[in-house]
Amino acid sequence: MSNRPEYGGVGASSYAGTPGTHDRGGVTPRRRAHWGRRLLIAFLVLLLLLVGCYFYLDSRLHRIDVFEDYAGRPGDTPGTNWLIVGSDSREGLSKAQRSEFKTGQAAGRRTDTMMLLHIGDHGTTLVSLPRDSYVPIPGHGSNKLNAAFAFGGPKLLVRTVEQATRIHIDHYAEIGFAGFVGMTDAVGGVRMCIPEEMKDRKAGIDLKPGCQTLKGGEALGFVRSRAFARADLQRVENQRKFLAALVHKATSPGVLLNPFRIVPFALRSTDTFAVDQDDHLYNLVSFAWAMRGITSGDGLTTTVPIGGTGSAAGVGEYITWDTARAGTLFRDLREDRQIPRSFGTR
Repeated sequence: MSNRPEYGGVGASSYAGTPGTHDRGGVTPRRRAHWGRRLLIAFLVLLLLLVGCYFYLDSRLHRIDVFEDYAGRPGDTPGTNWLIVGSDSREGLSKAQRSEFKTGQAAGRRTDTMMLLHIGDHGTTLVSLPRDSYVPIPGHGSNKLNAAFAFGGPKLLVRTVEQATRIHIDHYAEIGFAGFVGMTDAVGGVRMCIPEEMKDRKAGIDLKPGCQTLKGGEALGFVRSRAFARADLQRVENQRKFLAALVHKATSPGVLLNPFRIVPFALRSTDTFAVDQDDHLYNLVSFAWAMRGITSGDGLTTTVPIGGTGSAAGVGEYITWDTARAGTLFRDLREDRQIPRSFGTR
């Protein structure tokens, strides 16, 4: 009798069960390692792509020298404060667009929109500073607020706002007509509810009452129009509403997850925003999410309390601030207190 194990015996069983031949699912460890390396490489490529996109977009921002130290400058205050400026620069608009949007052909840039954005522990507060506000401008006496921009650009405007409010400005953002139109069109327009007819030849709009989507040219006319009984005071309210709605639309899933929306928006916004030389893309992202908080109810929008009107030679008609109420508002912002709802609306 042979001592050789028969088929199916102990020897055969040991041979059939040699470790490392196949696992239970039929996938070898070598194949699993191969797929693991592929996933790791794909992740690293995606990470490098995202980092590259970030630095590319960051490099597109227009940086200008805005802030300077001066005797008596307010010290750093709690929270984060932005000065948001809308200039009437026509740069980037074609001759046909200037005609269509009724912007005129003026060269250079002036500012009709100034807003103070405070981001703090009690939410976000957006305060309009009307352009006709009569305030002291360092080195130029008292004049309308937007004259500070005309006299000395962003640097003098920031200094004027800081001294008038005693609030330390941390960041600056400026956008012209072309950038505004481009960002609005990039997100597919912005839906606004208009309570009454808006017809203004100077702003190039003829809007009917009701909720509707405003595209670039209509949106520009909407925020520029002063054809109201309250003139500039109604305009600054419309500007706050539209800015909040635009940022809300831009940060919505329908835009963020749609490459045909978010890519043009990112390219147009970074190419047209002017910021301080020390500001970066992540600062603008923080600004956008704070603005989104306003539309979700975690914030307040208002206009600096108005005290009255007046006129002066070489200045024209102007408005004055309510010293007591404006002082209270700015103090609460400086100290990052809860702003009473009596100052404005959500």
